[in-house]
Amino acid sequence: MPSRTQTGLLAPDLLTDRTVARPKPPGAAGHPIRTAASELPPPVPGRPTSFLLFLLLGLPASLFAVITWQVVADGALIRADKRLSRALVHPDHASELLADLGSVQVAVPVLAVVLVYVAWRARRAGRDRWWLPAVAAAVLMALLPALIVPLKELTDRPGPPVNPPSNTGFYPSGHTATAAVAYGSAALLLLPWLCGAYTRLVLLAACVAVNTAVGFGLVRRGYHWPLDVLASWCLGAVLLTGLAIALSRSSRRTSAGTPSPRNGPS
Repeated sequence: MPSRTQTGLLAPDLLTDRTVARPKPPGAAGHPIRTAASELPPPVPGRPTSFLLFLLLGLPASLFAVITWQVVADGALIRADKRLSRALVHPDHASELLADLGSVQVAVPVLAVVLVYVAWRARRAGRDRWWLPAVAAAVLMALLPALIVPLKELTDRPGPPVNPPSNTGFYPSGHTATAAVAYGSAALLLLPWLCGAYTRLVLLAACVAVNTAVGFGLVRRGYHWPLDVLASWCLGAVLLTGLAIALSRSSRRTSAGTPSPRNGPS
C-alpha cells in the first residue's frame, strides 16, 4: 500500500487528470453551443433589395420607354391601344367625376393637407429635420410638370376621337401623373404614422383604388388613350420609388445621428 506521503503526493495529480479528462459542458470556453441556425449558410446580401428595386424602378422605367417608343413610331401597340379605347369609351357623368380626381384642383390640395399634418406630427415628436419629408414631396409635385410638358410636346399625340382633331399632346396623361404623385406621396408620408399593418394596407389599397378610378375615368370619358394612362402610372411608380428611397435614407441618417436619452450619442 502506498504511504500517506505518497497518497498526498498522488492526490493532486489524480485530481488534475480527472479535471482534464472530464468533458466540458456546451457553452464553456472553447466549446460554443451549436444550434440549427448556426449551421445555416449566411444570407446573400443585396438580393431582396435588388429585386425590389428592379420591380419598382427598373420594370416601370423599361415599360415607359417601350410605350414612348411605340407612340413615337406609331407601332403595333398603338393599334391595339385604339381598339381597346373604342371598346371602353362611353362618356358619362360618373367617368367625368372620376377623371376630375386627378385634376390639380383636387389632388394637390389633398397632398397639401397631408404635408401640413405630417410636418406637424414630426415636429411635435421632436424629430430631427421634421420638415424634410414634406418638403421633398412638395418639390416632387412641383417638378412634375417639367417632366410631363416636354414629353407631351415631343410625342405630340392626338387624343381619342371624342376630342377635336386639332388637339394634340395627350401623351402621357397629366391627370394620371398628378394623381399618382399626389396621392402616392401622401400615402408614403402617412405610412410611418399609422399603427398596425392592417391600417397601412387599407391606406395603400385606397391609394391604388383612387388612381385606378382616375385612369378608368379618363379612358371611359375619352380624355385619354389607355397607353397614356399606363405610361403615367409607370412614370409615377419611378418617381415615388425615388421619393421612398430618399426618405428612407434620410430617416436612417437622422436615427443614427440622434442621441439616445439613455446611452448618449450612437
